[in-house]
Amino acid sequence: MTIEKKSKPSKELPLGFVDRKEKELLIRDFIISNIKEVMIKYGFQYLETPSFEYSDSIGKFLPDKDRPDAGVFSFKDENKWLSLRYDLTAPLARYVAKNYLEIPKPFKRYQLGTVWRNEKPGPGRFREFLQFDADFVGTKSLQADAELCVMISEILEKCGLSKSDFVIKISSRKITEELFKRLNVSNSQQKLTTLRALDKIDRLGWEGVKQLLGEGRKDKSGDFTKGANLTPENVEFIEKELKKKSPESDDLIGILKIFKDYNFSNFEFDPSIIRGLEYYTGIIFEVNLKFEVKNNKGQVIQFGSIGGGGRYDNLVNNFGNYDAPATGISIGLDRLVYALIQKKDFKIKQSKPIVICILDKNFMKEYINLQKLLREAGISVEIYPAESKLKKQMEYANKIKSPAVILYGEDEIKLDKPTLRNLSTGKEKSIQIKELVNEIKKII
Repeated sequence: MTIEKKSKPSKELPLGFVDRKEKELLIRDFIISNIKEVMIKYGFQYLETPSFEYSDSIGKFLPDKDRPDAGVFSFKDENKWLSLRYDLTAPLARYVAKNYLEIPKPFKRYQLGTVWRNEKPGPGRFREFLQFDADFVGTKSLQADAELCVMISEILEKCGLSKSDFVIKISSRKITEELFKRLNVSNSQQKLTTLRALDKIDRLGWEGVKQLLGEGRKDKSGDFTKGANLTPENVEFIEKELKKKSPESDDLIGILKIFKDYNFSNFEFDPSIIRGLEYYTGIIFEVNLKFEVKNNKGQVIQFGSIGGGGRYDNLVNNFGNYDAPATGISIGLDRLVYALIQKKDFKIKQSKPIVICILDKNFMKEYINLQKLLREAGISVEIYPAESKLKKQMEYANKIKSPAVILYGEDEIKLDKPTLRNLSTGKEKSIQIKELVNEIKKII
């Protein structure tokens, strides 16, 4: 008789997912608080949409397959496919269509939410990440596009970057649409493959992108990506056109004039900026960092943009005959945090609790009363949550970086004077209960 050995679950995470520790989360909270402050100042409304949408509601980003498993995470529910949202824009379009008669025009909304991408991860590029979006829906005015660029610049400066640390690159989808006409490319799938290839210029450079515009490209891992199958002549023509230095389309000339009115100069015209999603129709922009970013091994990596956006005048029309031209911007907050931690020394205070050591379990009532007194005074405090020797309790306090421990045994209780041990200096002090709060506040 053979005994089947039970396998244990893996402690490792799937590729593209990460555990986030307290310091990173506190920095992220700091950035979010700054974003909300700016959003209120600019008159945007806060909105939250569900993590799941019907797969057909989030658009033709999905491939035409029986199971929409490329790009998104999906499952079937009562004969309809549901997908985790891959961005916050498609759900916004669905929301606008559903509430079209009730919402103001233009509708200015911002959202913070997790999105999921079922694609190959890379440095600072995750399959699950927190995203910030701000959008104008119901206006064709280029002033809206310009204000998004001005606004995101203000947010980044508020988070500790200087203007020399980042640049907003702008272009227009009208450039690539004109290219497709001149090259006689009309197949929608070939157009989309071309756009997604061009969107990788910052990561792969022109040599890598040329392969994707042609027959395809094999990466370092051996994975092969099919190309757009353009001729070498067409690829050369595209490269030449996208290296031009001055804008020619009306929308770009218009937004540059508005930038001048705003006295906003932290931008560059770059026709190679593409944005990979096919729903963009006009002005597009990308936020690029100008400082080096390193991976966990200390190696400088090709980090790319932290976000971007642009005009998508036809997306809401997918749900019906709605007059809802729109423009928006998205920032990957986890990517931004990843980069900011390397650039700026954040003075984020991590509150650690005072630890009340258990010297005798028979005095638990006294420990609880002491804990209640300190918590009512706004002090973070905890009773050591187990029976152990004092040495083990001290090891715990040091491990969590507690500023101090309180020793409250039989003698201290009789005198109503607990002992406060400062863990950074090692000094101990016997203190009257009524003075304990003030003494603790001196060291936290």
